[in-house]
Amino acid sequence: MLTMMGTVTTKPKKQKQTMAERANTLRAGVLGANDGILTVVGVLFSVAAATTDHFTIFIAGLADLLACAFSMASGEYASVSSQKDTEAAVVAGEARLLKDDPAAELHAVTNYYVRRGVTEATAEQIATELMHKDALGTVIRVKYQLQLGHFMNPWDAAFSSLVSAASGGIFPLVAMTFLPVAWQWPGTILAVLFSVTLTGYLSAKFGDGLVKTAMTRNVIIGIITMIIHYGIGQLM
Repeated sequence: MLTMMGTVTTKPKKQKQTMAERANTLRAGVLGANDGILTVVGVLFSVAAATTDHFTIFIAGLADLLACAFSMASGEYASVSSQKDTEAAVVAGEARLLKDDPAAELHAVTNYYVRRGVTEATAEQIATELMHKDALGTVIRVKYQLQLGHFMNPWDAAFSSLVSAASGGIFPLVAMTFLPVAWQWPGTILAVLFSVTLTGYLSAKFGDGLVKTAMTRNVIIGIITMIIHYGIGQLM
């Protein structure tokens, strides 16, 4: 039984990102793009409804784009850092449990396979073999669905959110400030609708959600955002 502890202190080799890690980075990117689009178009519509000065509109939109991008990035960094800290604390706690009560940990792994329909004798054999090879990795996978050495990376999430928020906000900013006056409003509206439709599609794909529902929801939110901020601009 004690031999199962041999791998507890072994430093895991650096591996490629897991699907969960990649999905987290992509999620941050999609959400960042969506927020970038909607916050920038909100400011653009409010300002453009109040003034026709292109430079004023551009500066307002650019300032909001940068503020949104850095705000999203800092928020993602703080959020994912907290998640990473929690994961690290879980691993440290399980490492202590393996030293203090390895029998209880073996029992937990055995029960995991019993609950999935494996006979108790077979489950105990599987658990014993897995714990002998990689005790800590087995325990955190069975109890918390974590993979040893694969914590969420806050820097990846922050950078993804920063770039995507800035990229998403560029579409309405360019349309509103560089299109001819006759195309300024319809062009911006089309740019926003195309952008939020795309982010809705990507978020559903990455999250295994309903594509049509996500796209429709994003389009409705985009239209409501434009109407509200246009109205605010008219009141100024």
